[in-house]
Amino acid sequence: MSAAGDFVDSALRYEGDEYRADDVRERLGGGLDSYGASVGAVRGTIRDVGNRYRDLDHDAITALSSELWSAPVFERRLAAIVLLQTHVRRLGNADLTRIEGFLREASVEALASPLIDDVVRPLVGSLVGPARTRALSVLARWADDPDPRLRWAAQAATASA
Repeated sequence: MSAAGDFVDSALRYEGDEYRADDVRERLGGGLDSYGASVGAVRGTIRDVGNRYRDLDHDAITALSSELWSAPVFERRLAAIVLLQTHVRRLGNADLTRIEGFLREASVEALASPLIDDVVRPLVGSLVGPARTRALSVLARWADDPDPRLRWAAQAATASA
């Protein structure tokens, strides 16, 4: 695990509470584990990552988001979304492939919704020229995908485009 990934994981575990973790597991179903960290703790941890690791470029941000997403833990996946949301201006149309994987694995609306509303929509909305054309072709493919989260993302992003 990278130093930044280890920092996030350790901070979220530290901020976690078993009572809250049980509640999150029950509310979300059996597909994800939980540390029991609050949404505020997740956001604060990502803010701290930005302060601690100031040299994070596009590749480091996307790699860290994948690293965080790799474990089926709600707070880690939410942290990946907050990281992408925080740096959405650095993302490009090529990042939709990574986001597509996240959407396919976002087993709960509590992850899919912020990923669509706070990452996909502003990302696509900020693109111009050939990058926008390529992104819209990805969204057209998503619109016909059997995965309802991808269809939802395509509809949301093209509605605001």
